[in-house]
Amino acid sequence: MEEKKWIKAAKKGDSQALAHLFKESYPLLVHYLMKLTLNREEAEDLAQETMTKAIEKLNQFQGKSKFSTWLISIGTKLYIDQKRRQKRADAFKAQHMRKLKWQAQSQNEDWDFLLASLGELEDELRVPIILKHYYGYAYDEIGKMLGIAEGTVKSRVHRGIKTIRKELGEDEKGPGTMENPIKQG
Repeated sequence: MEEKKWIKAAKKGDSQALAHLFKESYPLLVHYLMKLTLNREEAEDLAQETMTKAIEKLNQFQGKSKFSTWLISIGTKLYIDQKRRQKRADAFKAQHMRKLKWQAQSQNEDWDFLLASLGELEDELRVPIILKHYYGYAYDEIGKMLGIAEGTVKSRVHRGIKTIRKELGEDEKGPGTMENPIKQG
């Protein structure tokens, strides 16, 4: 009964009531989303997005369930939408990787495992590697392009190369050097 009073007040614009409802529901929502995402940071981001959506749609809440249940339903829909977008993005990326491979092969260019491995890296690692080792930009230039510190660029390039070498079964001292581990293309 108490929750209904808070909801009614929140719908009338009482920000204290809305804050109270969120404060009461937030821990349950985050724990639920952590079980879905298996990632605390992602769960907290999704919880924030859920709260924003709930504020936008507060007047649509009919009170047929607990407020926390309504938040969980919003969070679940947002999570499913996020996964659908990711799936489409992954399919798009795979399609373009196949297209690049076909173009390279049709022009008698090498499409080695390295390029395939690059395609598997996260963007934050792949982009600096390509800019550094395929296009020859300096670390500070890449940092400016990406809006990150030069040290972060170096770290990402190193981490990405280490990941590729591990995937290819090479150790740190394998073919190439850390300065130029990727064939120029």
